[in-house]
Amino acid sequence: MSLPDEECCSTLAVPFCVKSAAIPTPPNARSVQHEDTAITKSSDTRTPSSYMAVLAAAFGMISDGYQNNIMTMVNVVFKRLYPAVYTSAVSTRVSNALLVGEILGQLLVGVLCDRVGRKAGFVITTSLIVLGATLATVAYGAHGSVAGLFWALSIARGITGVGTGGEYPASSTSASEAINERTIKQRGPIFLVVTNGILSLGGPLAVSVFLIVLSAAGQDHLSTVWRICFGMGILLPLSVFYFRMRMLSPRLYREHAIRHHVPYWLAVKRYWRALIGTCGTWFLYDFVFFPNTVFSGTIIASIIKDGDIKATAEWQLLLVTIALPGVYAGIFLCNPLGRRRTMMLGFLGYIVFGLICGCAYDKLTHIMPLFIVCYGMMHAMGSMGPGNLMGLVSAESYATPVRGTFYGISAAIGKAGAAVGTQAFTPIQENLGKRWTFIIAAVCGTLGIVTTYFFLPDMTGVDLAREDDEFLQYLIRNGWQGEVGEVIEVITEDTSSTIEKHTNTKE
Repeated sequence: MSLPDEECCSTLAVPFCVKSAAIPTPPNARSVQHEDTAITKSSDTRTPSSYMAVLAAAFGMISDGYQNNIMTMVNVVFKRLYPAVYTSAVSTRVSNALLVGEILGQLLVGVLCDRVGRKAGFVITTSLIVLGATLATVAYGAHGSVAGLFWALSIARGITGVGTGGEYPASSTSASEAINERTIKQRGPIFLVVTNGILSLGGPLAVSVFLIVLSAAGQDHLSTVWRICFGMGILLPLSVFYFRMRMLSPRLYREHAIRHHVPYWLAVKRYWRALIGTCGTWFLYDFVFFPNTVFSGTIIASIIKDGDIKATAEWQLLLVTIALPGVYAGIFLCNPLGRRRTMMLGFLGYIVFGLICGCAYDKLTHIMPLFIVCYGMMHAMGSMGPGNLMGLVSAESYATPVRGTFYGISAAIGKAGAAVGTQAFTPIQENLGKRWTFIIAAVCGTLGIVTTYFFLPDMTGVDLAREDDEFLQYLIRNGWQGEVGEVIEVITEDTSSTIEKHTNTKE
């Protein structure tokens, strides 16, 4: 099929078409040849774009880490301020509000990233985090109602959750594609540094901010403490909002995106095994990790004499800091050991340290430093394996046209596991005892090893563009017809033009 205003050439055994457009060539531009068709492109467009996408992902993930961890100590404060109102049910509702929002954000922004663009996902998530954090900071119940305060906080945290949840597909897909442009061999370690390596700093940052504010305001002004802590969460996303507005989607997305008539059913038929693997392992990890993170402050406070808030925060800071070496061990191991083996090693840590903490709980809690070390090692092993690798594996397992969507589904299933775990955490403690939260972690570690071994692909050292090409050939063999590619922006000093580039699979 040919059109008067199109020039076509053969790529991947299908017609490749570029609609012609009159674009003036600026002095600083260079001509880039694609087969027989010349595309005028600004000489500095590609390089800043890939680096900015990586930096934008990094700053987004630390914001998410802060928001996920700030409730750990705020829960302790609320139990001290409002013991009669802040019951287990209310505590769970406020904590789960973020999770419910994150599930929605991961699903919606995941699709948005594929259909509209990675940049659009960044802008929307940043805006929602700022809005949600602002509402949480100024939350107030009607006529001073404490119950109304916690409903207001639930809504605010839900909005924040949509933003932080959307960060997962937006940041991870963009970072993996941008890094793939620069290096395939080191894509895994660099991706982990700028995503989970930064995300993991959110825990120590949140507890450190809490300790600083608590020391400055004093324990007689706890209402001021929790509001300032929520308010600090506004600054992180605001600091990168301008740069996110300026970035472009990575080149891999611009060349391989499917924006209309996306063949989701064909994609599911191709990736069903990987989807079970990424969804299942993420569910198991978050089922254990999130409630143990959110409620670790209350666990520590129940062990410490008089439940002193400052002492609880100090032990909490040690707990989250012990987990950090695990993150960087995973970064080091993901290439030489491979993605799957590193994942299974992390789940093995859940089995070992979960059983140690669970079976020896009564004795360990009488030796606080030893309990914190064992508890922290369980987190460290989880962070080294599934906590580190889930984002990377989910970003690598799928082709670019559906990467955001399937990544979002996997992350959303993971957060559903976190919500279920958070909901079940208190009943497990009350009916079975605190030791069983750790024993169940060991059971989840066993299931995680099985799921990883049988369902997860290992994309160590594989070029993402190769999977994109194979996915396109798979679609063509199955009769799909559509266009691949998006509008390419050509930005110069004095003009801004666009040309549309797409692969047309229709004959």
